[in-house]
Amino acid sequence: MKNKQVFFQDWGLTDYKEAWEKQEALFADTVNLKIRIRNREVAAGVDEADDTPTPNYLIFCEHPHVYTLGKSGKPEHLLLDEQGLKEKQAVYYPINRGGDITYHGPGQIVSYPILDLDNFFTDIHLYLRTLEEAVILTLADYGLKAGRYPGYTGVWFDADNDKARKICALGVRCSRWVTMHGLAFNVNTNLDYFKNIVPCGIDDKDVTSMQRELGHEVDINEVKKILKHHISVLFNMEMML
Repeated sequence: MKNKQVFFQDWGLTDYKEAWEKQEALFADTVNLKIRIRNREVAAGVDEADDTPTPNYLIFCEHPHVYTLGKSGKPEHLLLDEQGLKEKQAVYYPINRGGDITYHGPGQIVSYPILDLDNFFTDIHLYLRTLEEAVILTLADYGLKAGRYPGYTGVWFDADNDKARKICALGVRCSRWVTMHGLAFNVNTNLDYFKNIVPCGIDDKDVTSMQRELGHEVDINEVKKILKHHISVLFNMEMML
């Protein structure tokens, strides 16, 4: 039975390690539930499917200054040593998502969908494109025309010329069709922090934010509401608080 209900949580400004541990707990609970359900189905016979629903979560938060390196990333893409991290009041974590290195900080919406894609669609590429589309539609609501860059994930401006710049990065983990990690969307982000890394392993493209593109600070809570709406509609979610 497909469960379209999604529990929404806004964790506010949350330490990265604390958020990662909370994500891991929700992710593990869902994966383990799927394993138990499947074991019951096998024991009962394939004609007797277990209709126990698996939960879904959509989490928004911001983080204090932190750099995270994905499984396929290169440590040398962090251009700071330990002293440099201290001076920037930042921390660094190698983590278990896909992708290379990225930055999270205040003024950036980080979204962690912990979804059982069996409840929606079992296509990881469609999943990534759908998250991108939610950001593209959110930007369009502010009069900003963004899109995709062929061969790369994320959301970009001017991807077809030498002014290409990225406003949203994606990096996910998926096991038994349960997702974790997600997207980082620059709203009022301090872009100077990106100068300390090779963002997503791309050394010849710029990074931007809504604040930079619009020329003024943006109400991040309003952006969260709009982004949440577009994610909900695109995935056909029944959002629960």
